[in-house]
Amino acid sequence: MEITPELYKDMTDRIMPKSKSYMNIPKAFLIGGAICLLGECLLNLYGSMGLEKEAAGSWTSITLVFLSALLTGLGWYERIAKHAGAGTLVPITGFANGVTAPAIEARTEGWILGVGAKIFTIAGPVLLYGTAASVVYGIFLVLFG
Repeated sequence: MEITPELYKDMTDRIMPKSKSYMNIPKAFLIGGAICLLGECLLNLYGSMGLEKEAAGSWTSITLVFLSALLTGLGWYERIAKHAGAGTLVPITGFANGVTAPAIEARTEGWILGVGAKIFTIAGPVLLYGTAASVVYGIFLVLFG
């Protein structure tokens, strides 16, 4: 029996669970917004403690990365992401989770071949292509100013 694209689409449509976007989109918006609100609150808190805007921004980023890694280690980030979906992909917290989760999973394989080798399996391509794009962009700016 040959499977045509139409037959394959029919089979996948019957098997795949239906997305409840009327529930998922508001949850992602609210939880992602809550993460951003936390970032703004931290920024204002650090600013009110007398830090310059740039230093307050750095400390906000550090705090959000720390909290994301901590919640990942405790297994809570996954529970939040189960409900929030893309709302937890707020860049800095999602990236911290993407680096921390593989490292935690690979810890039984040892520090070098486990954690050291697997820590960037998810985040590695982001770092690679982000770095490469910034180099290309920099060369473009130098040449065409």
